[in-house]
Amino acid sequence: MSGGRQRTLFQSWGTGASARQPRTAGRPVGLPAQGRRRPEDEEEEEAAIAAAQAVPGGFEDGEDDDVLLVAVFEAERGLGSDSQRVESGTTLPGFDLSAGDVWIYPNNWPIRTYQFDMVRAALFHNTLVCLPTGLGKTFIAAVSMYNFYRWYPAGKIVFMAPTKPLVAQQIEACYKVMGIPQSHMAEMTGHTQALNRQNIWNTRRVFFLTPQVMMNDLSRGACPATDVKCLVVDEAHKALGNYAYCQVVKELCNYTHQFRVLALTATPGGDIKAVQQVISNLMISRLEVRCEDSIDIQPYSHQRHVEKFVLPLGPELIAVQSLYLQVLEAFTRRLLNTGAILHKDIANLTKYQIVLSREQFRKNPPGNIGGVQRGMAEGDYALCISLYHGYELLLQMGLRSLYAYLEGIMDGSKGMTRVCNELCRNAVFMEMYEKLKGTFSSGSTLLTSEKGPENEKQFIYSHPKLQKLEEVVLNHFHSWAASGDPNTSGGKVDGPSTRVMIFSSYRHSVQEIAEMLSRHQPLVKVMTFVGHASGKNTKGFTQKEQLEVMRCFREGGYNVLVSTCVGEEGLDIGEVDLIICFDVQKSPIRMVQRMGRTGRKRDGRIVVLLAEGREERTYNQSQCSKRSIYKTILGNGNKTFHLYANSPRMVPNGLNPAVHKMYITTGEYETNNVSRNATKHGRKSSIQESFGYSKCTGTGE
Repeated sequence: MSGGRQRTLFQSWGTGASARQPRTAGRPVGLPAQGRRRPEDEEEEEAAIAAAQAVPGGFEDGEDDDVLLVAVFEAERGLGSDSQRVESGTTLPGFDLSAGDVWIYPNNWPIRTYQFDMVRAALFHNTLVCLPTGLGKTFIAAVSMYNFYRWYPAGKIVFMAPTKPLVAQQIEACYKVMGIPQSHMAEMTGHTQALNRQNIWNTRRVFFLTPQVMMNDLSRGACPATDVKCLVVDEAHKALGNYAYCQVVKELCNYTHQFRVLALTATPGGDIKAVQQVISNLMISRLEVRCEDSIDIQPYSHQRHVEKFVLPLGPELIAVQSLYLQVLEAFTRRLLNTGAILHKDIANLTKYQIVLSREQFRKNPPGNIGGVQRGMAEGDYALCISLYHGYELLLQMGLRSLYAYLEGIMDGSKGMTRVCNELCRNAVFMEMYEKLKGTFSSGSTLLTSEKGPENEKQFIYSHPKLQKLEEVVLNHFHSWAASGDPNTSGGKVDGPSTRVMIFSSYRHSVQEIAEMLSRHQPLVKVMTFVGHASGKNTKGFTQKEQLEVMRCFREGGYNVLVSTCVGEEGLDIGEVDLIICFDVQKSPIRMVQRMGRTGRKRDGRIVVLLAEGREERTYNQSQCSKRSIYKTILGNGNKTFHLYANSPRMVPNGLNPAVHKMYITTGEYETNNVSRNATKHGRKSSIQESFGYSKCTGTGE
């Protein structure tokens, strides 16, 4: 702070003096410990104020401690007794009146108007904060949590995030904003033993966990539900149906309604109906929504240039598509003949439409179908759902992803015995499957059947989008290298570098893309990023391995990250200049999450690769839906949606806290070294072994 700002702050508290008190790590500068003042403190207070008033010249630069200490002394003295400040009968259990006259906002961070407004709303209303990725949702959560931590000295503050890596990231991020002592915070996962969690609930105050852990502890009575005063819900658009977020809120309401809800998301929902579900399930009474066009966020956001490439399927895919449609015709015809489905356009029928048809069939089966026929129809539904999933893989991901899926059915690893038996009796399917098997049975896209000039393995492009993706990535790095950046050619990472992130929904496609790009080392240093689940031919990443991948990517060990949906939401991937979407989904949520990975500190570029036909139509519908949602919310959202009418007042009646902007002192966050843990006892981390990397430089051995 400058000296002028110090005097203004001091004057706002109605005094002109200072007193010296040591800084306390983890608390705002000069802020006394929580609770009421002890009688023995009064002599110290009077002496401090008297000494401060003897200073004739006001305050010098750097005397934040002095200013704030006296401000608090004067404010406390002005509070008087509880009965003088708050009407009788209006106090709230656990609320600290000595802290409640103010709410704290940190001014050691640049003050952004939209963040300030959102924090203020979140303190007094159950609030849904919708903000594009990279604009400070975690900051808003941290400031809000800190104020409830002050106001309720014995209360519990809970931050829920959908994945373990995101939980680990958020606890550190919140600490760095407001500095709540680490001894008061806890990170809990399913791996934490139940008995230990019970003890943690009793001894800590601020908790970061997944909603499943929270629900388990609520149901068995380990979590003191009545003590929860603030509940933060990250990636709040997931609060649909019976998701764990919804269960937690319902279970808390069985014990108390006296808790604040703060919901965070980059996009509120896939459609208007989904947004209303989120509002209802999380008891939201206030909407704070900003989109990329909002005036108050434009100074802090960067341009994202979106390019769309629509690619024809090509002769190879069209030939396989023709055979596949014959297979679909054979099995969907049986459902059409019984009246179980009515959609006759087989080529444009979707897996989702079949699922809806099956639900309707179960509720109102045709009267001419007996019990045996119903059982056969159920089997045909399951078969067609499986086949249409494969059809989507063929059109969006390519031949190799289709083969990997069909192989799982045929070898029994997916547990679809009846489907396998039915398909084996179909001659057209077996013809198609044997062709795919002959091409991809080696388990790799790098086949020895085609040799290059130096006897090298040649890559088979199983979808035209792969060729375009390779072209875009190589052009990006060549252009960056031509601009003079040393970090694109495998040099030492000691300055600004460029990074690329590629999204694909299917794990086999992620592996295929990584294999294709790994041929271009050292210009391209590629790594995959997947969830923890392991399959027949693929191994998932543990939480530690995921954190290690992110660290290496941020630090420049890899410059290309190929990710499934696990990399879409929330995680601190670092600054990315180019995002490539290898596939798209109908819901706009995932596209918004993906695009939010770039344009954080400088302008970003987004490339969307689309197969001609169905995928192109899906993308256009998604973008139209996204625009419609934001237009509705920003235009007249409070009247369009049914907001929760009983948002609790978390501050006693008659008490209206005023903002107090101040410098927050935080220490260093202590965490385990993930890299060291992942390779301790001489065991090389599996993520480093994935492509033969000996260290986190991304270079081959």
